[in-house]
Amino acid sequence: MIVAFASSDGVQIDQHFGWSKQFHLFEVEPESSKPLRIVDSSAEPEGEHEKLTYKIGTIEGSDLMYCTQIGPTAAKMVQSAHIHPVKVAENESIEEAITKLQQMLRNAPPPWLARIYHKSKQRSA
Repeated sequence: MIVAFASSDGVQIDQHFGWSKQFHLFEVEPESSKPLRIVDSSAEPEGEHEKLTYKIGTIEGSDLMYCTQIGPTAAKMVQSAHIHPVKVAENESIEEAITKLQQMLRNAPPPWLARIYHKSKQRSA
């Protein structure tokens, strides 16, 4: 499963989705994780809708996107792109978020997460 984190430093989840200048993408499995790449999302077009469309395009292919905040319009657009937004407390570490996600995957994940994980496995098969 591909997870995008809105982060300024690659350590903490510390960015609002719409204002994030970069996303750190990781491949996360129940027993492992590995960094994939850092996506620069700073070249934003003018206009709110265009800006959000651009941001979503930079993380296309992700299954989950962690951020500190996301507006209702952006959340709907992200979900329409088949990416599930997850809001966390500011400065939660990426490592901590991955550990929590892995624990959920191993220990009877909630239905929304099980559905996303199985879709990601089908896509990669």
